[in-house]
Amino acid sequence: MPPSEFGELRPHLATVQLTAKQRLAEPNQRIPAVYFPIDAVISVTAVGASDATVEVGSVGCEGMAGVPLLFGSDRSTSRVLVQIGGTAERMDADVLRREAARHSEFRRLLHLYTLGFLTQISQSTACNRLHSAEQRLARWLLICGDRVGRHDVPITHETMALMLGVRRATVTEAAGALQRAGLIRYRRGILSIVDRKRLEAAACECYQIVREEFDRLLGVRVG
Repeated sequence: MPPSEFGELRPHLATVQLTAKQRLAEPNQRIPAVYFPIDAVISVTAVGASDATVEVGSVGCEGMAGVPLLFGSDRSTSRVLVQIGGTAERMDADVLRREAARHSEFRRLLHLYTLGFLTQISQSTACNRLHSAEQRLARWLLICGDRVGRHDVPITHETMALMLGVRRATVTEAAGALQRAGLIRYRRGILSIVDRKRLEAAACECYQIVREEFDRLLGVRVG
């Protein structure tokens, strides 16, 4: 966005440290603030009646957590939690609404990001139905690597299972297959992408579809 416009927004942003598993919003609860991750990864999850969750979208350095505010709602439709800890810029919800109304380029970029995020949600829905756990895990690991900007991702099997909506044993089996193939390495809560090109080949096509859509809309390649 124009430097002058960003200059007016900057005083309303507070740099904060987010920790893994920190909850930022709950279904049907008021959204107090939005977050623009820098090197953190935020998950948007659907919550079932038994409190079981599955990730429907993730937010990294390309976007913002708190999309419902852009459409006049002050409440979250999902559970929003930190998947990978790191830094983010925080803006109060009331300030976001006011500044988005005042600044046309800021508003335009937020709307374009939202289109990309909707593509991610629809593609994730198809992915959960059509692709194997191994393909989905490969896609998810690539997304995390893109968001944090490095090959070493701090993540546990428990978190991977929650995000993919599968049993932990399923994640262990899928991660083991990728590790035996030499695509990843997992040690003490750190998952390292060893061969990115082959990991992309092992992932389903959903990864490239979403990545290219964000590139088209925002003109910025993540990862």
